[in-house]
Amino acid sequence: MKFFNPLVLTSITPLIGVFILFLIPSTNEVLCRRVALWFSCLCFLFSLIIWIQFDSFTSIFQFSETFIWFPALNIYYTIGIDGISLFLILLTTLLIMICILVSWESIQFAIKDYLICFLLLEFILIQVFSVLDLLLFYIYFESVLIPMFLIIGIWGSRIRKIRAAFQFFLYTLVGSLLMLVALLFIYLEVGSTDMQILWHTNFTEIRQLFLWLAFFSSFAIKIPMIPFHIWLPEAHAEAPTAGSVILAGVLLKLGGYGFLRFTLPMFPMASVYFSPLIYTLSLIATIYASLTTLRQIDLKKIIAYSSVSHMGFVTIGIFSFNIQGVEGSVLLMLSHGLVSSALFLSIGVLYDRYKTRIIKYYSGLTQVMPIFTSFFLFFSFCNLGFPGTSSFIGELLILISAYKISSCLTFLVSLSMILAAAYSIWLFNRISFGTLKVHYISLFQDISRREFFIFVPLVILILYMGIYPALFLNEIHFSVLNLLEQLVY
Repeated sequence: MKFFNPLVLTSITPLIGVFILFLIPSTNEVLCRRVALWFSCLCFLFSLIIWIQFDSFTSIFQFSETFIWFPALNIYYTIGIDGISLFLILLTTLLIMICILVSWESIQFAIKDYLICFLLLEFILIQVFSVLDLLLFYIYFESVLIPMFLIIGIWGSRIRKIRAAFQFFLYTLVGSLLMLVALLFIYLEVGSTDMQILWHTNFTEIRQLFLWLAFFSSFAIKIPMIPFHIWLPEAHAEAPTAGSVILAGVLLKLGGYGFLRFTLPMFPMASVYFSPLIYTLSLIATIYASLTTLRQIDLKKIIAYSSVSHMGFVTIGIFSFNIQGVEGSVLLMLSHGLVSSALFLSIGVLYDRYKTRIIKYYSGLTQVMPIFTSFFLFFSFCNLGFPGTSSFIGELLILISAYKISSCLTFLVSLSMILAAAYSIWLFNRISFGTLKVHYISLFQDISRREFFIFVPLVILILYMGIYPALFLNEIHFSVLNLLEQLVY
């Protein structure tokens, strides 16, 4: 094993942090916070080294390592990354670091256990995006449920948090049972769960159709696609701010990543066959979720439903089967991870101060929180896909790819961009302008220095991705080409 392989170092760093946290007394809360922050920063640093050393002119998996696991069953622990998983790992390490910072004052009990959950979640997510074995992917894909269930159920903000945690757990677990059955069938049929072997395995048309549906049942719930989205608004509403950030920023990307990594290359014929179903569900998601967003009164549910709409864009791009659509979907997933996280952080700023997320209690904040409203205005414009921001590039590429499929589909999907402008601007207007409702809230405080330095990197990244997307597109280009070649194969 190359111990100084940056991917290995990135993978094991959160586990080392968990081990050290176990040794620290729970009463020493300051040290627990500092250790968790140090290790999350170190993990982010190692992920940046991966990006620096990444060769963007090849489609092969890089930084790969293989460990003997179950040789008698022909199952090996293999890790490696390409351009698609590279940025998802970077997004994970960045957001975990931000989650620990944003929880510095808002979490006041069982802090050691809370930080262990986040570092453990970071390890699991890095493995999800780097393992090259279907069985290991499934294990880590489902393991995400455990720390997230605890984060929502224990540190959630309202009385319905237990119900929301169980709803999240059961929806995603039950949906993955069919995928487990399909995985066992594939292993018995092929004799291996190695992803690169499965990519070149020709399943019969009937088997592809049934296997595709089994995988779809799991990935569609994780994205989530309508009508499998019921768990998402409830989970967001009850989760703590950091829980909502990691849920929207990374966990919603697991379904899209699964489609790209397994469904498309393993079942190409079935993917083409079921693409009208995907287009229909995605179109319903973009329009219905946008309309539903307009009638929400809870700030978190507004962002949650807007996430469902944006993920509808992503699935259209993935199943467009052309390079603009797939690259646009990857870029939009990254953009959504930054923008939705920033919006949930903004709502967390309000909730930490005033302990309510009901929109009717807020008005006129631009008079007393000018710095906060400036950031919130920027993130709101990012959410509606304003030119010059990261979301615009991803949505533009997806619309170009959709036009190659159907001009009618493109027109209907583009209506959701108008609705996105409606709910984003209306939300900002209701919070920021008007008369201060001092009979509800009388003490006002603008963002702190810690919150300011959390927002600034997100602003820079969103602008950089929107103004110069070539830096990101160059890294994923050959990986997407390799994916599309598997479809042709």
